[in-house]
Amino acid sequence: MNQDEYSYTRYLAAKKSVDNRAINNHVWQVLLDSLPQTSAEKPLSVFEMGAGIGTMIERMLEWNLFRNADYTAIDAQSENIRHAQRRLLAWATKHGYQAAERTNGLLICGEGIEVNTNLVDIDLFDFIADQQNLGTYDLLVAHAFLDLVDVPDTLPQIFNLGHKGSLFYFSINYDGLTILEPIIDQEFDQHVLKLYHRTMNERIQDGKRFGDSRTGRHLFEHIQNSGGQILAAGSSDWFVFPGPDGYPKDEAYFLHFIIQTIDQALNTHPELDVTQFEEWIRLRHTQIERQELIYIAHQLDYVGTTQRN
Repeated sequence: MNQDEYSYTRYLAAKKSVDNRAINNHVWQVLLDSLPQTSAEKPLSVFEMGAGIGTMIERMLEWNLFRNADYTAIDAQSENIRHAQRRLLAWATKHGYQAAERTNGLLICGEGIEVNTNLVDIDLFDFIADQQNLGTYDLLVAHAFLDLVDVPDTLPQIFNLGHKGSLFYFSINYDGLTILEPIIDQEFDQHVLKLYHRTMNERIQDGKRFGDSRTGRHLFEHIQNSGGQILAAGSSDWFVFPGPDGYPKDEAYFLHFIIQTIDQALNTHPELDVTQFEEWIRLRHTQIERQELIYIAHQLDYVGTTQRN
């Protein structure tokens, strides 16, 4: 597959089934048990950052997390938000809901279900800068997002979006371990992944470093330092392997995208032999095409309360 053919929105769609298996059931249950009672007159106020194409909204309805909600989902990429609008409309129709489409979102209704979605293409910090958004939300959601920001600086600002005692749900936080099997070359495999993790720690934006290859474990400290209280935490590892019928759903594409991401991160790295790395990337794609590659990534989920005034 040519690198120009890769689609991020297709990757996010393919990732949904991988995430569904990975999400920690215990953490999810604690979230479910901790939610306040809601009604059509008093819906749950939810804010999701880095919402992508809206798969978490689908999941929360599919898994009966709530029945009445005002759900604000933001993403800095306008293409993701446009795709989310179309995808959620199709999803709602497929699942028997009534969906009234609006300019920025849609109202999803069914038997005892009323979820008003507000989909906004805006940067998180621009959203936080709007004073009317502070102290507003009952539930703060970040799914596969926090390892892309400077957590110590960003988390207190995120918590300010909730009121005292608001819940947070932070899922799929990468924690520094990637496994690719079968091994191609033990020493070279380890070298590639070590450099790949290093790129996560050395991201720079606006002159500042952001990102952390071990965000998962470091969130314990960051949450506490930011005034949060953890109610539950647990592993949420991605685990993709071929079954009797090959990879499920579109997960072969998901794997190709992961290998392409490693390629993009390292293809000009001075510590790698260009020819050897190109061959390594080619062989990894070939393993996927032959339904041989096994992929594991270690991650952590958290649920808790903001405990802020």
